Amino acid sequence: MSSAASRCSAFSSWLAEALAAEGPASPEPLRQDIRADVCIVGGGFTGLWTAIEIKQARPDTEVVIVEARLCGSGASGRNGGFVLSLWAKFLSLAKMCGEAEALRLCQQSAQAIIDLQAFCQQHGIDAQLRLDGWLWAATTTAQLGSWDSTASQLERLGPSPFQRLAAGQAAQLSGSRLHLDGVYEPLAASIQPAMLARGLLRVARQLGVRVYESSPMQRLDAGMPARVQCREGSVRADKVVLAMNAWAVQFADIRKAFVVVSSDVVITRPLPALLQSIGWTNGMTISDSRMLVHYYRTTPDGRIVFGKGGGSEQLLYGAKLADKLDGASGIAATVAAHLRRTYPGVQADDIVGNWTGPIDRTRNGLPHFGALPQQPNVFYAIGYSGNGVGPSMLGGKILAALALSLDNEWARCGLVHGLQRDFPPEPFRYLGGRLIRHAVGQVDLAADENRQPSWLMQQLCKLAPSGLSPTKAATPSR
Repeated sequence: MSSAASRCSAFSSWLAEALAAEGPASPEPLRQDIRADVCIVGGGFTGLWTAIEIKQARPDTEVVIVEARLCGSGASGRNGGFVLSLWAKFLSLAKMCGEAEALRLCQQSAQAIIDLQAFCQQHGIDAQLRLDGWLWAATTTAQLGSWDSTASQLERLGPSPFQRLAAGQAAQLSGSRLHLDGVYEPLAASIQPAMLARGLLRVARQLGVRVYESSPMQRLDAGMPARVQCREGSVRADKVVLAMNAWAVQFADIRKAFVVVSSDVVITRPLPALLQSIGWTNGMTISDSRMLVHYYRTTPDGRIVFGKGGGSEQLLYGAKLADKLDGASGIAATVAAHLRRTYPGVQADDIVGNWTGPIDRTRNGLPHFGALPQQPNVFYAIGYSGNGVGPSMLGGKILAALALSLDNEWARCGLVHGLQRDFPPEPFRYLGGRLIRHAVGQVDLAADENRQPSWLMQQLCKLAPSGLSPTKAATPSR
């Protein structure tokens, strides 16, 4: 294993595997003061797609990426590897920008999955992409029909991205009797996300993007040009793109528009015989419909990757994320227990790894893009809310259009959304978040035990951000 792989293996098994295969040289930090047309802060999916889109549109644009650790070490290397469209969030999207624009964006997000497959083939990126669909399932009676309002509205409007299943078909497709029903979206994929991130890094560099890893931004000075100050150097740039995911919490104007929650994942050793015996042998991804969502998929070598969104008791207070949601999961035993409940054939010693990571969740569960108030040359992307692998391709197009001052469908799209206070300031944000998270957990537990939750817990759950609750017109995160 390379030194880079050794340093980052605690972040996720995905990244350790990707770095071991790549054998990268030691990261090159920024150690001087340089000039660029566009400086992108963050070397994950959004930052890399933005850089690629800019260079493809205007190859002479000088683009610099500064990344705090290694490209792919943040959310892009820790997620479940689900490549999903925006169709499941159609109702929230229609409320935000109208039905016509919501339909267009959902169609574009579905097309992006096909485009991603073609991009990987064109550039020789082995991201282990398997286009085997997504099962939106119910594992308790309380979850049954969570998809009905979304699927019915789409059927009324014309598109039918979701296939309704016959009795018993969800259990058959998933290989688990726990799945009582569901709908199936054929156009969805699973990938090895860190392999994709490192592949995008290679393409960006081939296009002429200068990338500096191990270069955390310490300060952003406003102005024209703006100045991104790193530990040992700086970038003066006409435009700055903040592609920082949950780490954007350090900016007060952005922090008010999202909350940071955790995502916790466990991974098994290869279990091909078990998967063969239960009939789950493809790359289909699965999410249940609980408020603290469970999401799971297999890998090409027969591992099961099982995650839980919003599961950690550790909520962020204030602006300092730092390494609070790095490394091993604090609730790995709980996540493993849910995995074994879903797939009883998995033994305790079959689970060989785990990790945690932060999710930036907006109130409506949708990503938002735009310019900072009073800083029209500084752009942001926040709020993928756990579904960022596919939509980050749209994010790259949007941010590239904004950074290049283009007047096109991406610069004007419905996801370009001004920042507003959607969550209260501290300490109410933290205390309220803990209270609501506890209520959501209690309601999910009651559903698992087939009993009615208390009236108070139900009322508190109504305050949860859209996307945590299937009754609030959005699907949970992955």
